[in-house]
Amino acid sequence: MPNEILWLIFLIFDLSAVILMFKLWGKHGLYAMIASSVIVCNIQVLVTVEMFGMVATLGNIVYASIFLSTDILSECFGKKEARKGVWIGFFCLFWSMIAMQFAIRFIPDASDFIMPHLKEIFSLLPRVSAASLVAYLISQHHDIWAFHLLKKRTEGRYLWLRNNLSTAVSQLIDSTVFTLGAFWGVFGSSELLQIVITTYLFKIVVAALDTPFIYLARKLKSA
Repeated sequence: MPNEILWLIFLIFDLSAVILMFKLWGKHGLYAMIASSVIVCNIQVLVTVEMFGMVATLGNIVYASIFLSTDILSECFGKKEARKGVWIGFFCLFWSMIAMQFAIRFIPDASDFIMPHLKEIFSLLPRVSAASLVAYLISQHHDIWAFHLLKKRTEGRYLWLRNNLSTAVSQLIDSTVFTLGAFWGVFGSSELLQIVITTYLFKIVVAALDTPFIYLARKLKSA
């Protein structure tokens, strides 16, 4: 199956999962979604793929859906709960990074065949996670601030505008900070620029397509 089709299928699946978690468990479901997504996207981002004629890292759908979760928290529960979700995600990523650094330092049994693969993946994780943590905190706090600023200035109207505009700027901050922090010295300057541009474009597409989902979440909250 072509990468583009897989990307679109997973996009619908992931955004639907956010809404399902919200419907089943409310804000606690969103906290769980943020916590799991921030770990998953930092593993997926180690893979580069070609889609729509562009080279990009994986993880852009999962990471972009975190912004949907925090925007739902902002819209339905307020700034304090959105920031709580951000810090839950921060702690879970930090904890998983430390836990896996312990794991790959154990001496495996002679029968083990998984450890070399774990080391291959998670030996890269500290740098990627460190860059992700910095980018995550800066961009998510900017997103919450911008979302509520726009909500105040539009007197609660135009949910689509604050959802997309706050995310668009925040994702540009995130893509730039993360790519430079995680891959500086790994890729050349042209590859770094391409990764920033392509991952940002994919995240913006996700942000635009998640608009019906945030309206659905608000309807579920008021039901």
